[in-house]
Amino acid sequence: MSSTPTEILIDLSTAILRQHNERLECRLVGEATPARAKRLPFGPFMPHQHRTMEIGLRHWVREQVGVDLAHVEQLYTFADQGRHASEEAAHIVSVGYLALTRTHEARTPEDTPPAPDDGDWEDLYTFFPWEDWRQGRPEMLDGQILPALDKWLEKDTQAADRVRLAFGRDGAQWDEEFVLERYELLYEAALVEEALIDQDAKGAPRPQPVLGRALHLDHRRILATALGRLRSKLKYRPVIFDLMPSGFTLRALQNTTEMVMGVNLHQQNFRRLVEKSGFLIATGKTQRARGRPAEVFRLRHNERTERPLSGLRVSTGRAKPSGK
Repeated sequence: MSSTPTEILIDLSTAILRQHNERLECRLVGEATPARAKRLPFGPFMPHQHRTMEIGLRHWVREQVGVDLAHVEQLYTFADQGRHASEEAAHIVSVGYLALTRTHEARTPEDTPPAPDDGDWEDLYTFFPWEDWRQGRPEMLDGQILPALDKWLEKDTQAADRVRLAFGRDGAQWDEEFVLERYELLYEAALVEEALIDQDAKGAPRPQPVLGRALHLDHRRILATALGRLRSKLKYRPVIFDLMPSGFTLRALQNTTEMVMGVNLHQQNFRRLVEKSGFLIATGKTQRARGRPAEVFRLRHNERTERPLSGLRVSTGRAKPSGK
């Protein structure tokens, strides 16, 4: 056993989300190659420069990615051995974060705006296509995912109850917050690319289907955690407004909420919910939408410290359970 202590480095890996062009997008970096997938933005924590991890995160994201962050919260810490090929390299502890940003973010006059971010923003649901129910129940669930999981369960029956709960089967309801649980099951069943890479299955038969696009190392797991956390969070904290511009219509707010939740919401019920919340104040301006003017609102509580400790309490009318 070597007496030399292993060097430990702390990486801050960040799922940065925004709404743009009718899509919920995540920021990626790097070039995809046969040997490596794209990555979430990440940077080192340098305690000699930054008092807290969040301060360090905001600093390097602003400098390296050119994005100002609104809401930021830590997701979890991933420190397992074996995540990197070389045992001689420093052991990397990855701290995952969820961060939200606004398109065309308004800044105070004293701020020095970062360079415009023309970087790599991609639709989050290309990585989790089974999570987007806005066009109805995804066909891949019954056509690909559940049959593949059933085949896997023939060898691992202990996971049957987890599959039932995560995928809303046999009387259970689909819970939109179980994003990570569903991804983990697909990983265990070797139905996502990252599982094949981690198993170093070179030359082995390629399982079918391989679902969604891969990300580097555990970055898709971080992204799944971020989406599940955001879906849960907006029900009890007003974080949805950290994805909105300073002025917006109720239709735009509903569209963004639907992007996050992955479902369509009843328009009148949503408007009553927003009006009852007291979050918004009319600006007196209108914006033309679909041929008719729509009233523009802003968040009543501009300072985060003044915001009420409640969310929109959105009810998605969760999908009916599948008997398959």
